[in-house]
Amino acid sequence: MSIARSESAVWQRTSVRSTAMALPLAAVAALLAVKWPLIDSSAGRLGSADGEWLAAAVAAAVMTWVCSATAQQGAVVETLPPGRLLAAQFAASAANHVLPAGVGGNAVNLRFLVRRGLSPTRSVAALAVRACAAVIGRIVLLLVVLASFPGALHIRRVTSGGASVPDHPLVVSVVVAAVLTCGYVLTRWARRLRDRLRAFLSSVAADVRTLHCSRARIAALWGGSLAFPAMHAAVLVSVVRAVHAPVPVSGVVVAYLCASTATGWLPTPAGLGSLDAALGLALVTAGASAVAATSAVLGYRLVTAWLPLIPGVVVLAVLVRCREL
Repeated sequence: MSIARSESAVWQRTSVRSTAMALPLAAVAALLAVKWPLIDSSAGRLGSADGEWLAAAVAAAVMTWVCSATAQQGAVVETLPPGRLLAAQFAASAANHVLPAGVGGNAVNLRFLVRRGLSPTRSVAALAVRACAAVIGRIVLLLVVLASFPGALHIRRVTSGGASVPDHPLVVSVVVAAVLTCGYVLTRWARRLRDRLRAFLSSVAADVRTLHCSRARIAALWGGSLAFPAMHAAVLVSVVRAVHAPVPVSGVVVAYLCASTATGWLPTPAGLGSLDAALGLALVTAGASAVAATSAVLGYRLVTAWLPLIPGVVVLAVLVRCREL
């Protein structure tokens, strides 16, 4: 009887997780179907983009992996091999575009840290420290740019005809179902996670105190955490310039930070669909037309996700073959 109950519980957990992951992807598919003519015309505009600005976007994208490696080094006391650490971040970015909510990237980094001699508990704690620093760094940057450029986004452009929030019945129903599912998952598992989180957070707090005794680790952790979203914003700025969208740099930076912060918790691979829609909407509020905003989002995805995907998978396979992961 206990075995049957255990199997039933496992099946329920699996079905809930699968549903939570599938609903955002279904919303993406619905949105793509509704907005396909706009995406098609935007892709044509991206084909005539400025090559020099696209090269600058690629350079900024490379720096995102450097920043990620720097932040990861700052999250552990031990010194990690720089070249292998950078390769692991490149491989983790590829895995992150396949699995939802950062699962792939975290799994790669966890395996890398364990291979470097850290215990699984300390490795998970290091990932948690880095994730907390990333969230805090992104929020700090967002608050700074909002205080510096309070008028960068104009919400009236969305509500007065410059663009419209998708109101297709299928999109609305999928979004509502996703919200209800997330609410159910939170209420269902909150009590079980509470006790485990208390013990884990006490371990993370101990690691944070140890790390902040070293100035080098402080600089690496917080410098990398702040520079990572800044480099992604630089990628978007370069792509916007490449497609000749009349949006000021301040507007693009605010648009990226607002969109990425708002969609960072949705369980889609690398924010697929959720970040794209939020970026497009934010760029419209910053002054871009719907076509230019969609072209910029497509270019951003091209540089940060699609082009590095196959090389990243190759690097991941090489690291696994060499037993670095």
